Amino acid sequence: MKVEIYDTTLRDGAQGAGIAYNTADKIKIIRALDALGADYIEAGNFASEPDMSLFRMAPTLGLTHAKLAAFGSTRRAYTTVESDDSLTAAAATDIPVIAVFGKASAFQVRHILRAPLEENLSMIADTVAYLKAAGKEVIFDAEHFFDGYSDDPAYALEVLDCALTAGADAVVLCDTNGGMLPDSIGVAVTAVKNRFPTARVGIHCHNDMGMAAAASVTAILSGACQVQGTVSGIGERCGNANLNTILPVLQLKLGFDCIAPDRLAKLTAIAREINELANRAFDDSEPFVGGYAFTHKAGMHIDAVGKEPRSFEHITPESVGNERNILISELSGRAALRMKMCTLIPGLTKDSPEVIRATEYIRKLEAEGYQYESAEASLMLRIREALGIRKRYYDLQTFQVLISEPKSTNSASLCNVLIKISVDGREEITAAEGHGPVNALDNALRRALVHFYPAIANVRLTDYKVRVLESGDATASRVRVFIESTDGNHIWRTIGVSEDIIDASWQALGDAMEYRLSMDE
Repeated sequence: MKVEIYDTTLRDGAQGAGIAYNTADKIKIIRALDALGADYIEAGNFASEPDMSLFRMAPTLGLTHAKLAAFGSTRRAYTTVESDDSLTAAAATDIPVIAVFGKASAFQVRHILRAPLEENLSMIADTVAYLKAAGKEVIFDAEHFFDGYSDDPAYALEVLDCALTAGADAVVLCDTNGGMLPDSIGVAVTAVKNRFPTARVGIHCHNDMGMAAAASVTAILSGACQVQGTVSGIGERCGNANLNTILPVLQLKLGFDCIAPDRLAKLTAIAREINELANRAFDDSEPFVGGYAFTHKAGMHIDAVGKEPRSFEHITPESVGNERNILISELSGRAALRMKMCTLIPGLTKDSPEVIRATEYIRKLEAEGYQYESAEASLMLRIREALGIRKRYYDLQTFQVLISEPKSTNSASLCNVLIKISVDGREEITAAEGHGPVNALDNALRRALVHFYPAIANVRLTDYKVRVLESGDATASRVRVFIESTDGNHIWRTIGVSEDIIDASWQALGDAMEYRLSMDE
């Protein structure tokens, strides 16, 4: 069975705290969702002029799969559709799909809308009929449907009947408060399908109890054919149903036809891209797409996965565009390091001299404060070094850092860096400015290297963390710096340790650039 994927990251997701998109971000997100295979992209509100400006750009976006949808309300109580400027504007545009919401709860109509129940039905019928007459595909969002069904099921079903009779192409059942358990969702959806067996029914859940994905899956199993949600579940309060979770569950676990397998394999990369455009720190604990989703630390688990991946992995990481990660720690032992090394030199055993030598080297570094559990890229460079196959893409000759103190407490301090590197005997001296020494070093190193290695132009730092290792030494304490980097296709993490935070940052930054260059080998 085909399940329609309706993404509302740009509309409902934008209601999440701290989420804001500019027009360029919105266009990139639309194209990413289209590449993923979303059937509908709810890109904004038809009552918002900035959103309408984006919709007018739709013909230039080059979409190959998705339909853009605009969202808004039914007409207001005791008015006409023709007097509602936003509805008349929506009807007159080229937007192919209009999603309108109306209340499906008698309580909400009486106490929030403060209108008679019959007037609410007229508002819904008038609006749907008007937009259908304008040639639109109309999706009716039954707001507070499940609360309404619990309180007064007859009226909640009458609302759906009203919308379908007026010509709605689909009705979407909304758990607007996010307070329904999955089994309650299933009972209500089954009742709707029994009453309207030929209707296209969708599900829209909020995550206030942490059950939005489970409730959405239950709705599909109960007969719904459209699922609404957002990337990473972003949205108001506790967020919306997480499409990153729902898509693989429906397709890989339950056999529904959601998107093409080659598009599903883009899920991890697209999820990270959209989180970055939303200016959110990506949650590596997310199922399926998170950096920890297929990460193994315990030695017994690592040994089992090395023999049969299905022993501790319920799907293949590649099916969602993710990858397996084996952590090196006190729990994993020499077996984990051997698995890492076999990606470079196949056929090694735990007792191979190379493995023993590398294990001793890594343990020595860990005693100095290095921790490779969250710095996979630095670890692989250390392994190459222990094996004698590490390639030096450049040599740092010197760098100088000059920090200019701000004129006032409201001004940001600027930092200037002069860096001198050599590549195959050719020297490059570059200066750069940045907000703080790490940003300036990053700018200078990339500017110096890009002349020799154009791929560096796409590398950018996405996260920076500092941890003090020996707080008893006060300002002389050693610090551990973690850096996360990306080139738009890959994510990697590196580490540096020193009493000097700039030196530690340089180590992590230098590893980040070297690791990216090693990908092309």
